[in-house]
Amino acid sequence: MKILVGPDSFKDSVSAYKFCEIAKEVIAEHWPEDEVTVLPLADGGEGTVEALVAGQKGEFVYAQVEDPLGTLVNAQYGLIEDGKVAVIEMAAASGLPLVPVELRNPMVASTYGTGQLILDAINKGVKRIIVGIGGSATSDAGLGMLQALGFKCLDKNGNEVERGGIALLQLAAIERPVDRDGKFIFEGIDLLVACDVNNPLYGEKGAAYVYGPQKGATEEMVRELDLGLRNFAEVFKKSLGVEVDSLIGGGAAGGLGACLYGALNGQLKPGFEIIKDQVGLEDILKEGVDLVVTAEGQMNHQSLHGKLPIELAKLAKSYGSKTVAIVGARDIAFEEFYEHGIIGVFPIANCPMTLEYSMMNGENLLRDTLVNVLSLLHN
Repeated sequence: MKILVGPDSFKDSVSAYKFCEIAKEVIAEHWPEDEVTVLPLADGGEGTVEALVAGQKGEFVYAQVEDPLGTLVNAQYGLIEDGKVAVIEMAAASGLPLVPVELRNPMVASTYGTGQLILDAINKGVKRIIVGIGGSATSDAGLGMLQALGFKCLDKNGNEVERGGIALLQLAAIERPVDRDGKFIFEGIDLLVACDVNNPLYGEKGAAYVYGPQKGATEEMVRELDLGLRNFAEVFKKSLGVEVDSLIGGGAAGGLGACLYGALNGQLKPGFEIIKDQVGLEDILKEGVDLVVTAEGQMNHQSLHGKLPIELAKLAKSYGSKTVAIVGARDIAFEEFYEHGIIGVFPIANCPMTLEYSMMNGENLLRDTLVNVLSLLHN
């Protein structure tokens, strides 16, 4: 049997790379005649850097940057393809987990650290950058990032605006950084933005109203942020000549999606699309695969909207391959997965257990589940 193992990570338990290692060991021990390809995967969210670095024999890089509130942190990103491509998760510098619950406030949280990460990669000679923008603590439409990259973000008096969402209403002009010849200094940088939400920049379905409250915004803050995002779009168009008002995904990461698109010519694409192209997934499936083994920590309704297992199963089905999913847990009817090409969903829990127990013993539970599932499929 030809098997492709392409998992996402089990958050805080088993990485995609470790899943692949366990699967290789299990198959080699019990079915040594099988041909196995392992490919640590991700969908552009948490675990993307680790999956691509591990799967493509890259390296991890650390840079000291500012977190959303200005505290210095050591943030990790990845370099692949002999250092030509950088993989960055904005959450490493500007993510919600970096801010204690009691201090979460999108009026002051800034994406400055994300800009520092991007600049660090560019200074290392990188010409192509993949940026995952999930899990942000910010709603500043990327103004902090622009400041770190050398853009001038000015108020009506010609002074730099403050950090955080409060700056959105202060903003009156944006100026690009240029060299002595007047050329934009980031010309020639190929930027791919892993974006899996469709929210526009502002309005009822925009960044402030949909995501502001989970970042600590009060109702009053939400209204002010939304007005600020409208102002940002107006200034963006006036200063840079780019319209982002109705951009699909512009509201991702508190407006960072719109900023990356408009200021750095970033391409917003579903995370899975970027990852599959990067690792050559379709080429593997074209060669013929009998079984795809994928995985995710929890499968739920969100899994049906751009998450790795479903997208991989749909792609595999188009090439005639069957897919099984190993999961930590699921809270959705099996039938909803079967419609998309998954022939079986197998939780790793083998008896009643707590989430903590399952996470602590994830590797052993995973090993047992793989043996059972693959035994069934080999008979």
